Amino acid sequence: MKIGFIGLGNMGGPMALNLIKAGHELAVFDLMPASVQKLTEAGAQAFASPAEVAAQDIEILVTMLPASAHVRTVYLGDNGVLSTVRPQVLLIDSSTIDPQTARDVATVAAKQGNAMLDAPVSGGTGGAQAGTLTFMVGGAEADFAKAKPILENMGKNIVYCGGTGNGQVAKIANNMLLGISMIGAAEAMNLGVSLGMDPKVLAGIINTSSGRCWSSEVYNPYPGVVETAPASRGYTGGFGADLMLKDLGLATEAAKSVKAPVTLGATAQQLYQTFSNLGHGGLDFSAIIKMIEKQG
Repeated sequence: MKIGFIGLGNMGGPMALNLIKAGHELAVFDLMPASVQKLTEAGAQAFASPAEVAAQDIEILVTMLPASAHVRTVYLGDNGVLSTVRPQVLLIDSSTIDPQTARDVATVAAKQGNAMLDAPVSGGTGGAQAGTLTFMVGGAEADFAKAKPILENMGKNIVYCGGTGNGQVAKIANNMLLGISMIGAAEAMNLGVSLGMDPKVLAGIINTSSGRCWSSEVYNPYPGVVETAPASRGYTGGFGADLMLKDLGLATEAAKSVKAPVTLGATAQQLYQTFSNLGHGGLDFSAIIKMIEKQG
């Protein structure tokens, strides 16, 4: 199948490579020449704009972009996807954005004959490289069925979440909980170690007791507890604190639109904002423990 792919960064690049490995022909675009080069070396054909990618004889177009504003520009701008794409081409946006933007862009696309799915992902850069991402997909169920075989080339858990925008709803709700739980794990680990506990012993107890959670068991924020976690490599790689801050912002803004209380989510957002303001936004989000330790 010929597929368009726009956005070849830390997530989009490996996702696109996995589509090539699966035998698909790709037409690609990214603002960064080095990112484009990796794909062209793998066999993709590069184009100079989103509109040029969309104008190709493609069946599906995938985007992986940083934020809502980028999605609106890439799809709705003068040189955007919807200015040239043929009717019936299925559009899949895997960016993490607010649900309303996903719904707005999908509405415009539908008016010109293009179905659109919002399909944000979970699993980080490691999952993108390994092809083990989780996709949370919103849109019409028939369009989901068409997209699923393509998404399975990039992920292993493809979940239909309901109507347009619900993929984004699932993503921001999950990541809000992740941000909250990481702060909780960091506080618990810091408390136990400060009181004289060995961090590995403490983590072992937590992970076999009622405090067990992904943030403690798989991604423990204390250095040396989980050798594969960013905490054990100086908090490099993984999911950046500024990206967590972005997702927490999406969650709290979406909560305002439906007057849903997110007291802990808002607190987590403030803590990550402070952490970012201290100059640590590029570190993995589990590095929030460094700020908690200094407060102790």
